[in-house]
Amino acid sequence: MTFRPQPLSPFASTRHYFGSELRRHRELAKLSLVQLADIVNSSKSTLARIETAELMPPPDMPSCLDIAFGTDQYFTGLYELARQEIHPDQYRRYMDFEAKAVLIEQYGALALPGLLQTEAYAREFLRCQRDLSGEQVEERVTARMSRQERLKSDSAPFRWAIIDEAALRRQMGSPAAMHQQLASLLAQADTSKSSIQVMPFSAGLHYFMGSALTLLTLADGTKVAYEEGIEAGHLYEDPKKVAQWQRHYEVQRANALSLPESVQMIRTIMEDYEPCDTSPS
Repeated sequence: MTFRPQPLSPFASTRHYFGSELRRHRELAKLSLVQLADIVNSSKSTLARIETAELMPPPDMPSCLDIAFGTDQYFTGLYELARQEIHPDQYRRYMDFEAKAVLIEQYGALALPGLLQTEAYAREFLRCQRDLSGEQVEERVTARMSRQERLKSDSAPFRWAIIDEAALRRQMGSPAAMHQQLASLLAQADTSKSSIQVMPFSAGLHYFMGSALTLLTLADGTKVAYEEGIEAGHLYEDPKKVAQWQRHYEVQRANALSLPESVQMIRTIMEDYEPCDTSPS
């Protein structure tokens, strides 16, 4: 089968421009992907994905490209811009990574992570975003629930979530909806496919207060991190930065309640939302 180069969008972002310049210099040097892969100690598929901006280049590749093409620090400089850039398409990229992840590790401080939310909880949470219309809220609820479909399949990733006690105690929607949400957490708290820990108030101040984090591990060992604030999120693909987030997460895991203790706390909080028996005596 004849290899057909994929079209490029060089001005969509710095990452896209890096990829288009990689292809331009490779073609000027009359090198195939296989030939360049041998020179920079990479693979044909990796280079092809970098050219189309599907993949950020590894940290050591820009300098190798500069040596291969004799471009001084041209690719090194482009890489520095690309890795610091908040890509307009980064959430779509995050969704692509999430769909392929074999391990999903999350921390939720102010609200439960989307993959753990019930439909009622998700709807109430999205209604807090005043700039969304009712139709947009329903569209996002549907999208959020569709992301959870994979969790029921044979290819479901293993999930580990650490939930701040504040997210459990803050009522989202009606008492009945909150009771249902906590019951859903209990069902996922300690299974062969998921674990949930609670970060209690008694743990005091910690690094993740006021933010949320997701760490994704793919089948080939690739790891990415996605940090969310109130207004924006940031996708990290640089291995060194992802490793830093992983270390912070391990500290959180060590300071959180054990799995049995977490189950007990969820169950205790759930009692506050126990449906009242209104049947006649």
